[in-house]
Amino acid sequence: MLSRLASLSRPKAVAVCALPAVGLLATAVFAPLPFTVAQPGMTANVLGENKGEPVITITGAETRRTSGQLRMTTIEATGPEARVDLGDVLDGWFRTDQAVMPRDAVYPSGETVEEIEEYNEAEMKESQDTATTAALNHLGEDAGDIKVTLRLADVGGPSAGLLFSLGIIDKIDGDGSGGDLTGGRVIAGTGTIDTEGKVGAVGGVPLKTQAARRDGATVFLVPKAECADAEAELPKGLRLIPVTTLKGAVNSLVALETGKGTVPSC
Repeated sequence: MLSRLASLSRPKAVAVCALPAVGLLATAVFAPLPFTVAQPGMTANVLGENKGEPVITITGAETRRTSGQLRMTTIEATGPEARVDLGDVLDGWFRTDQAVMPRDAVYPSGETVEEIEEYNEAEMKESQDTATTAALNHLGEDAGDIKVTLRLADVGGPSAGLLFSLGIIDKIDGDGSGGDLTGGRVIAGTGTIDTEGKVGAVGGVPLKTQAARRDGATVFLVPKAECADAEAELPKGLRLIPVTTLKGAVNSLVALETGKGTVPSC
């Protein structure tokens, strides 16, 4: 092959040598890549209803009428079996309303669609149970006397934990002085929660802030570790409040409502 190329004139030799590179480029353009393209998803007010059913139902304790909204946020991603090629990746990288993420960061690798759906549902159920425990621990309530049912259709994963906990607290105790945690505002946020009330980081925060602002939020609770991500493409009119614990989130919202105390910022 080398001898044959050596006998060609220079323009022809260059053209022949370029053929493998062109083939590789074409393969890269059209071949499926291990990425997922995500965009802002739906939000849901955990103090209200979702698809005709209350998100939070509490029995065994007196509940209060609330005003304002606490909106959990999501991202929508291409499915685990969707074909994502180089054009999709490049388009997503240059758009602020989309993000390109490794598929394994969104979906567990090596599993079927059905198994992934079951996994996400299990993650959501565990998150709901943990959020309930964290909220009742914060309130000093006995979990044996109070039953909390959380319903949120078509949403998986653990990232709504913080908002579930805040919703339970608002429905039972509000700000602790007869007012609402929200102060009548539309407040959104994201973050995992553990039984001790520690808030954990999640993915897709810049997209979630866009979803929050789109749906009327003016305040966004963000895990403190993800402040920089949230600030990078923060929509106009949306205020960030960093949180590390459930107690800190409650205190920040009370300070925001009453004007007393310090409200942290990123």
